[in-house]
Amino acid sequence: MKLLIFSLLALGILYLVLLIPDGDGPEPVRAGAKPFVWNQDKIWEKLEVRFLSAGMDSPSRIDSEIASGFTGLEVLISRIESERLLPADPVFDSLETAFFSLAPLIAIRPDQLNRYLSDYTRIRKSVKNQSRTWDLASPAPRITLYRIFYGIRSAVEEVLLQSDSLSFAPRFEVEPCPSVCPEGLVGGVPVRSGDLLVSRGGFEVSALISRGNDFPGVFSHVALVHVDPETKKVSLIEAHIEKGVAVTDADGYMRDKKLRFIVLRLRPDLPEMIRNPLLPHEAAGHALADAGNRHIPYDFRMNFSDSAALFCSEVGSYAYRKTGIHLWKAISSISSQGIVNWLNSFGVENFVTQMPSDLEYDPQLVLVTEWRDPETLRQDHVYNAVMDVLIEKADSGEEISYNRWLLPPVRVFKGYCWVMNQFGRVERIPEGMSATRALKNEWFVSRFRHLKEKTEEKVTGFRQKNGYFPPMWKLIALAREADSDRE
Repeated sequence: MKLLIFSLLALGILYLVLLIPDGDGPEPVRAGAKPFVWNQDKIWEKLEVRFLSAGMDSPSRIDSEIASGFTGLEVLISRIESERLLPADPVFDSLETAFFSLAPLIAIRPDQLNRYLSDYTRIRKSVKNQSRTWDLASPAPRITLYRIFYGIRSAVEEVLLQSDSLSFAPRFEVEPCPSVCPEGLVGGVPVRSGDLLVSRGGFEVSALISRGNDFPGVFSHVALVHVDPETKKVSLIEAHIEKGVAVTDADGYMRDKKLRFIVLRLRPDLPEMIRNPLLPHEAAGHALADAGNRHIPYDFRMNFSDSAALFCSEVGSYAYRKTGIHLWKAISSISSQGIVNWLNSFGVENFVTQMPSDLEYDPQLVLVTEWRDPETLRQDHVYNAVMDVLIEKADSGEEISYNRWLLPPVRVFKGYCWVMNQFGRVERIPEGMSATRALKNEWFVSRFRHLKEKTEEKVTGFRQKNGYFPPMWKLIALAREADSDRE
């Protein structure tokens, strides 16, 4: 009996000890910027109204308006292609408005989609060429690039989302970019050794990474491609929260729930590339060898200046830095206090860093190909809307919570996971993540899934009532309604 009492007392004391909360971590490295805000609600609503009214117009009137729109767009694109412009030039605002204004009409007349996509590629190429002489450390160039690149992609996808079948081809060629590096295939998409694949995962934390940025994006992950010149085997070097830096093949990469990805390639006219056209392949070779020679844990702190541990963006930037190429001409910033608080709950300490979505704005890189999964494009937009509403809640003071009474058993389980990690096993609580952060992650996932489920119910009701898929601004409104119902 005494032994039993002593054992229960010891367990009770151990439980109480394991209840002691974690101490405060280092003070986060904060950004001093301001998050970008569109403030275009009236324009979005006007576009939606035009979409609805266009469905009742005569085909000849729609065709005439589309022809006029393309003519005006041609004038603007031609100017950007032929003149050297400053980022604050009004032509970029006019270009944005003209491209957006065509979207509701193209959604009604999908036979005009190919021309719309052709202008999309011309705009991307011409604006990227302009940005080569801009100082991306300044706010104005960065805002112009974001408004154009993010904006016109959103317009194209709003058009695609109105298709009942969503039968468009996943692969879309954007801009040719010659390369002498070894070639392979990922998901049917041609890639070259040294290419950077910037993707969006289908997990809850992927939404937070892609949207939790001063310039919210649609990408959450970066992988570096290596192609063996003899066997043509494709290897993807990437950092995973669960296991740190790892190497997978093309099939494994695609199985890891990709909603979309883009292929970015180093420009061949860079001085470093002229001296050594195989530089990207060499960078990928460095990364592949490094991953094979040492265990590289995941960098939860997101400190891109320390290569002892690497997060996904850092895999590519670290490999290229060894060859003299410094990626991310515009370093990312996370200034929203709510996002800082939430990400800090998961161990992030650096909020001036390298975010996946921002890599496409680097003028050293060419966007060669876009790949979207037609089956999950709508899901991707719902995820974004849900995350945007959760970020609003974070900014209003909602904190990441967790069940403190579960902390003792989860800490014991974390100890087991740590032991298994030493033998190379991937366990439920990743290396580098504490028990407290694991519980906070569970809270976040549960919060996200619940709001997503309620939002999807709202979306279904909207489609049944109105006959079309809600555009992004309406999705956000529906997510807000779903969250209000919860309260």
